[in-house]
Amino acid sequence: MKFFFPDSQDQVDPSFDFITEERDPFRVRQRDDLYAHEVLQPAPFDGLLVSKAIVDGTAAASTGKYTVAQRHRLYRQGAQAFFRLNTGSTQLKIMGDCGAFSYVNEEYPPYTVDEVIDFYDGCGFDYGIAVDHVIFQYEPTVVRTDPRAAEWVRRQEITLTLAADFWKRCSARDVHFTPVGVAQGWSPESYADAITTLQRIGYKRIALGGMVPLKTYEILACLRAIDNVRNRNTQLHLLGVSRYEDIPTFTSHGVTSFDSTSPFRQAFKDDKDNYYTPKRNYIALRVPQVDGNAKLKKRIQSGEIQQDQALRLERTALQLLRQYDTGQVDADPVLEALQAYSAVWDGKSDRTAQYRQTLEDRPWRTCGCTICGTVGVEVIIFRGSERNKRRGFHNLYVFGQRLRAQLGKDDS
Repeated sequence: MKFFFPDSQDQVDPSFDFITEERDPFRVRQRDDLYAHEVLQPAPFDGLLVSKAIVDGTAAASTGKYTVAQRHRLYRQGAQAFFRLNTGSTQLKIMGDCGAFSYVNEEYPPYTVDEVIDFYDGCGFDYGIAVDHVIFQYEPTVVRTDPRAAEWVRRQEITLTLAADFWKRCSARDVHFTPVGVAQGWSPESYADAITTLQRIGYKRIALGGMVPLKTYEILACLRAIDNVRNRNTQLHLLGVSRYEDIPTFTSHGVTSFDSTSPFRQAFKDDKDNYYTPKRNYIALRVPQVDGNAKLKKRIQSGEIQQDQALRLERTALQLLRQYDTGQVDADPVLEALQAYSAVWDGKSDRTAQYRQTLEDRPWRTCGCTICGTVGVEVIIFRGSERNKRRGFHNLYVFGQRLRAQLGKDDS
């Protein structure tokens, strides 16, 4: 089972000073900042998933997350050099897709087949996913002839037609990447129908799209239906689905790879599961910057809160957290400081009980990843991208451990 981490230009600055919160003035982001696979060894994933929509944008969005200079450098250097994939002990793979979520509201995918092939082959990807049009609805009892399925059928037919053209053009152009078909559906039967067509075209690797919102039992229902038509040598990829606890079951249904940003994004998007450990998750301790929290800035501008008061509470919370980590104070004054500052910037949530568990267990002390060993308590502080992304990298490290354990490859 291979895990691909979707690229979104997420890097950390090794020159960042957590006390002064300043950077090296001569820092160049693309040159000096580090990807997760450079910070963590061995890499916590088997490869990267790079979307054309992220790199090149779409007609609607016009630009992606890459600057013009970064985009040109990727095309000029190729993916292996751009992402520095050969710097670690394991050679990582690159899979490309179109980023169908970015154009889900459009009538038709914004890229031609040849444009997508140019992107994959020009950047030196190992795998390239055909152009697709995502279907988000899941209605297992709706058949193709039902009027409610008209739009879903249209999108599935677009996806399959483009897959046939993609396969034909890849063969004619003698590309250097492995073509991957895409199955879109709204029910177990419709997914199985798509697999049948894609195998007939010639695909031996097929990605299953549109499954992100599905519950596990719904995904398994689709996989069981696919089992009835899947050739023994057909390998499946789950787009955007992780659920490591179900990986062994997915494997038994022909799934050999998946991609997900969930472990990374939970570090700063989840309400409580921000910091992974092999046995449980912890909440991160929220100490937002006074000048970076929209709610707090509004209260200061309205005169409801004095800026110097907010700054004092912010600095006290940070100081006590660091003193707690070195054994100078116990948990109670830290919790009081966190709650006092929370009353100013949040005013609604009391996370004291959850914070106490995080503080008393000190999970960053027993973690073996490079992040926790280097920055210590800073990794558990919910504050700014440098801390939050490092916690996301840590989560990828633990997710890799959990995945290996599920596959019977536990390192412990």
